[in-house]
Amino acid sequence: MKKILVHALTSCYGCQLQLAVLEEFDVISKNFEILHFPMISSKEADGKVDIAFVEGSVSTEKDLAELKKIRERSNLLVALGTCASFGGVQAWDDRSYEELYRDVYGTATIKFAGRKAESLSKHVHVDYILPGCPPEKWEIKYFLACFLINSWPEVIDYPVCQECRAKGNPCVLMEKGEMCLGPVTRGGCDARCPSHGIACTGCRGSLPFGVAWFDSLAKIFLKNGFSPEDIRKRMRIFFAGDNDLEEKLNRVFSKRGDNVEKRSEDS
Repeated sequence: MKKILVHALTSCYGCQLQLAVLEEFDVISKNFEILHFPMISSKEADGKVDIAFVEGSVSTEKDLAELKKIRERSNLLVALGTCASFGGVQAWDDRSYEELYRDVYGTATIKFAGRKAESLSKHVHVDYILPGCPPEKWEIKYFLACFLINSWPEVIDYPVCQECRAKGNPCVLMEKGEMCLGPVTRGGCDARCPSHGIACTGCRGSLPFGVAWFDSLAKIFLKNGFSPEDIRKRMRIFFAGDNDLEEKLNRVFSKRGDNVEKRSEDS
């Protein structure tokens, strides 16, 4: 029976809650030995584990120490949720830790040593990412099923737009003129937000393998008059921890040309 560990670093605990409330959790508990999962049990055991699911970003020195210990004792490490995978909303501000500290705490002192929020992969090797804010229930079960049969979960490489158009939704980007990031965000959520007329904010992270529809996105952004700063602010909400973010932004901006700068100046 495979041994698993579920742990949270700096986070809202929503990702591990998604795992804890699965209707099939009783089946999961019968097929995996859960050595550590504070949300559902105070039980804790040392020693090696087969799979570790770690939620949250590395935002304190304590987080970093815990992460390194978990990596040492785990055969597979899964970044659970967007904060663990990419840094999440905790990493959106590009200012230094010192600047952020002054804004939040002023001259006060705190009892823990903080650091600028980063994804797990900035510090240790991550075998798989399970993105989402929180991850989808079907995807958590899919990962567990793959591990149970000694297989591996495939990476989603299609955008939210694919799911959105398959459902026949009106396009909030083209028809409503909103800044929707569906064309460059990895799918898997069944286009939940656009299905309710809400623009995608990219909570599942940017598309891997360079397959994002940046050309199409830039064309619509240009038509709708968004400035480079508008786009950067929107994409940084969830994409800030993406190592290739600036390159991707530059691809969007380069398609917009000087007309964008002129629009920004005129406005």
